Amino acid sequence: MQQIALDIGLRTPPTLDNYFPGPNAAALAHLQHWLPARPDGGPSDVLRPDGAPTYVWGPEGSGKTHLLQAAVAGLRAQGHNVGYLDSDTQEPPAFDESWSAVVMDDVHLYADALQHTAFSWFVQAHTLQRPVLAAGRLAPVDLALREDLRTRLGWGHVLGLQLLDETQSRAVLRQVADARGLVLSEEVMDFTLRRFSRDLGSLMQLLDGLDRYALQTQRALTIPLVKSMLENA
Repeated sequence: MQQIALDIGLRTPPTLDNYFPGPNAAALAHLQHWLPARPDGGPSDVLRPDGAPTYVWGPEGSGKTHLLQAAVAGLRAQGHNVGYLDSDTQEPPAFDESWSAVVMDDVHLYADALQHTAFSWFVQAHTLQRPVLAAGRLAPVDLALREDLRTRLGWGHVLGLQLLDETQSRAVLRQVADARGLVLSEEVMDFTLRRFSRDLGSLMQLLDGLDRYALQTQRALTIPLVKSMLENA
């Protein structure tokens, strides 16, 4: 059966705590080390202990953007300024020396102008010993980018992500549903997993939508409720 893409509005803000790693535990551990939290909640003193950039890659839905946005949010919560660039950036700013880190998402989609900006940011960040965190759908060797940028993305920590399998997808749904106090039956879980994408982002979006819709309609979480939500989306 064809999987359905569900657009149901705002999602829970991504954090490292609400990232379900599944087969990607090593990547999560690296980002937790990359973003150390001080007990007093203040800015961390060391963001990149070994001086190497970090590049995260994997298929759509494997959690790349979740990890990057969680890292940005964590840094800003600690009082850091962060330079952020993605493929939708229309007028990227010049590198700002007040930035504590540079984060670049969806680099595989960068056109020439964004590649130029990314390379400039990378060079200046390295000169000032500021950490670089980037992500793309392809491994560095397969990126269709200018060679000087591609090689810089690949010389540090390169972390490959995988999609969740069915067992891991079920674990995500159960974990998030329990945390929200939602009663999610095996029947409803079977129904949703047959019809919705099992990537991490879609599962989080699905639970957000089910939670809100159940509250709005004051109905139990059943298959008819899921069908009704789809009809009214």
